Amino acid sequence: MGASAMSRKPLEDKAIKAVIDELERQAGECPSKLEVRRSGEKVTVNGEIDIDALVMVIVGSMAGGP
Repeated sequence: MGASAMSRKPLEDKAIKAVIDELERQAGECPSKLEVRRSGEKVTVNGEIDIDALVMVIVGSMAGGP
């Protein structure tokens, strides 16, 4: 997330939100395998990620899904 929130486009903001929300959802389901911490515009992720689910969320956000 190198670009500041002021310079991002709405589609980028939507994709970033979708990624963070999905990572936090996965961490909530299995906190022993995945930890997600936010600090301002930075996110620290430690553990296993279900990449298929993450990609589906990203593609869905780009296609106008929820």
